[in-house]
Amino acid sequence: MRIRDEVEQPPRDECAAFHAGMHVLRNSNLRALLSTAFIDSLSGISPVSTLICGSLAYDNIMTFQGRFGDHILPDQVHQLNISFLVPTMRRNFGGCAGNIAYALNLLGGDAKIMATLGQADAQLYLDRFDALGLSTEYVRVLPDQHSAQCFITTDLGNNQITAFHPGAMMDSHLNHAGETKGVTLGIVAPDGADGMRQHVEELAAAGVPFVFDPGQGLPILEGVQLRRMIELATYVAVNDYEAKLLSNKTGWSIDEMLSRVEALVITRGEHGAQILHADGIEEIPAVKAQKVVDPTGCGDAFRGGLLYGIENKLGWAKTGRLASLMGALKIEHQGPQTYAPTRAEIGERFEQAFGSAL
Repeated sequence: MRIRDEVEQPPRDECAAFHAGMHVLRNSNLRALLSTAFIDSLSGISPVSTLICGSLAYDNIMTFQGRFGDHILPDQVHQLNISFLVPTMRRNFGGCAGNIAYALNLLGGDAKIMATLGQADAQLYLDRFDALGLSTEYVRVLPDQHSAQCFITTDLGNNQITAFHPGAMMDSHLNHAGETKGVTLGIVAPDGADGMRQHVEELAAAGVPFVFDPGQGLPILEGVQLRRMIELATYVAVNDYEAKLLSNKTGWSIDEMLSRVEALVITRGEHGAQILHADGIEEIPAVKAQKVVDPTGCGDAFRGGLLYGIENKLGWAKTGRLASLMGALKIEHQGPQTYAPTRAEIGERFEQAFGSAL
């Protein structure tokens, strides 16, 4: 766990004044101006929290002002040694846990991130979480390691060369989901394979309902492992391609997977999503984006909305529509964590899209 310096306790009279002030808040009209969760958290009463297990990563994105094909000789690919000048570069905060928590935080949810960072470059992400008001209680910083990093070079033809360094992500199993406090919902998103399997087992043993979101972790998990993880999960969330791959690897049909969980959520890009559950299928329409800029992180934004809806018992119809809206808001911006609508703006866009209040 991340250990912070111990905070010195205020004098007793200051504590008394604080609690007296809280009494006034609880018994005045001013309370109506503040959220119950906020006041209760100040009083020492833990609000409900959602545990986000997954990766934290930096996405380093570069652009080559040419075409790779013009510089790669087909008859020499067996001894390839080539360098590309990339005059532009940007670094985005990424990783599934970071992206999902960011979306949930925008909605006002209490996201608890469980992930690993490398000490060599952790501080940048930790500072960001502090600025966003996101807890780092369950973010473990590992010495002598780098955080997970993705290096993506794109040419003018939208061809990409990508290198991924997993770094600290491979030690995600050092975190234990069963040791958390006040968690009422969780998600196990793509991460180190050992960590994903372990967190599924621990959440199930703790009786915490959770979403299993295998995503990019599908290639590193065996069929027997995936079957076990589905059987322990409360919900499963995948895109349409992942649903087919999951079916192939487990040997289970969609109906067989559904019989083992409360709901199976399948996103379908511009065609919206389906939420399959015991009472039928909820068809979720896609929200038309004002502009399409970058799809990176849209699935994670969707999951942030999904978690918020489940936690707040909005029902599948409204939950799915909120999740769809979050994906649309994300796609309008470059990078997975650069969209920043207020809670009121999210509510307005929801009403515009669906004709009803959030």
